[in-house]
Amino acid sequence: MHIDHAGIATEDAAALAALYTDLLDCEIAHQEEFDGMAVVFLELGDSYLELLEPLDDEGTIAGYLDRNGPGIHHLAFATDDITGALDRARDLGVGLIDEESRPGAWGHEVAFLHPRDTGGVLVEFVEH
Repeated sequence: MHIDHAGIATEDAAALAALYTDLLDCEIAHQEEFDGMAVVFLELGDSYLELLEPLDDEGTIAGYLDRNGPGIHHLAFATDDITGALDRARDLGVGLIDEESRPGAWGHEVAFLHPRDTGGVLVEFVEH
């Protein structure tokens, strides 16, 4: 596995993307509206920043912003076998938010692990 992306919760993905593209001299690799969010991926070599902006007052990212404000929401790790990665986490006693993978942004399969078992970090597995 390797780090695929860091997800950043923000109230304005376009403004943050404009800042980071200038600051980090990077490009927007992909953007879409997905699951009640505007999602922007910025390419940084072999990994990405994923900017997450809620499109309404409901949903996971809106709730996260209400509780915590903007900032890093999760770290995602790329795997070519998401089922095996989930089985390994389960075998190690790590709590799963997603028992099975589900469709995620950019057409990838994703699954999340519970942060109480991963050092306070929301971990995502993503299969390309």
